[in-house]
Amino acid sequence: MKHLAAYLLLVAGGNATPSNDDIKQVLSSVGVEVDESRLSALLKAMEGKTAAEAIAEGSSKLASVSAGPVAAASAGAAAGASGEAAAEEEKAEEKEESDEDMGFGLFD
Repeated sequence: MKHLAAYLLLVAGGNATPSNDDIKQVLSSVGVEVDESRLSALLKAMEGKTAAEAIAEGSSKLASVSAGPVAAASAGAAAGASGEAAAEEEKAEEKEESDEDMGFGLFD
């Protein structure tokens, strides 16, 4: 993800086709280590494409993914099944967050 972010920053800055060295320079300027295999995979995937084309291609793939009612229904079923367990966890968390154990309050 960091390699892609650096690539897109360079494109936004006016470099239409960032090179391996360009991306390395951006990442090293903020102290991020470069993963050579991921960087080469990114550059290979972007070969012959513009950033706008890659984004449009990705958007069309995401448009075909349905995450509507099916995801909501499964989430609701899971929440209903674990309702009792969640109530017990909330009680346990309230006890853990108590200031009494530490000997001081937040605003003392």
